[in-house]
Amino acid sequence: MKLDRDPDLSATVKWPNVPACYGWLSLDHRGCWRLQGQTISHAGLIRFIDSHYGPDGSGNWIFQNGPQAVFVTLDYTPLVLRLEVDGGLTTHTGVAADPIAAYLDEEGNALLHTALGIGLLDARDLPVFVAACRNERGDPAGDDALLATMAGGSGVFWCGLPLQAINRDDVPLRFGFQAVPVP
Repeated sequence: MKLDRDPDLSATVKWPNVPACYGWLSLDHRGCWRLQGQTISHAGLIRFIDSHYGPDGSGNWIFQNGPQAVFVTLDYTPLVLRLEVDGGLTTHTGVAADPIAAYLDEEGNALLHTALGIGLLDARDLPVFVAACRNERGDPAGDDALLATMAGGSGVFWCGLPLQAINRDDVPLRFGFQAVPVP
């Protein structure tokens, strides 16, 4: 599974014993990178991290910084998704994503499963997401229907996908990722 491109690992041959880094880089619930808890705002650094971010095949998500693997601590999911004005969906790294399943957790967070992985929908897009939710007749889904879905009910659809309940604590195991990488 690739987000953008494979990281360049040639530096690992030249410097094979560079230790991995844990606990320094995190991804928050809005898709912002944080370095030791401080939001990174430098556009060039954000683009660099975005282009070298991806799964390691063991459930961890990393930023490959030359020969060093920087393990990312996740506030929730490895991807944060945003709805575009044209109705498209993109990851926090700017990669287009097509949803294949839609979920609501017990806190009212929307999660979308894509071929790139599971992603939390940016909370700023929730009003648009909710407005697109429909019941089985095609009418707008009301609050009661959404609350029933969060409790395990069915009959609500988002963009043709059945909206399913999911427990936040079950998300990492179900979608195969480590929110807090362990050395």
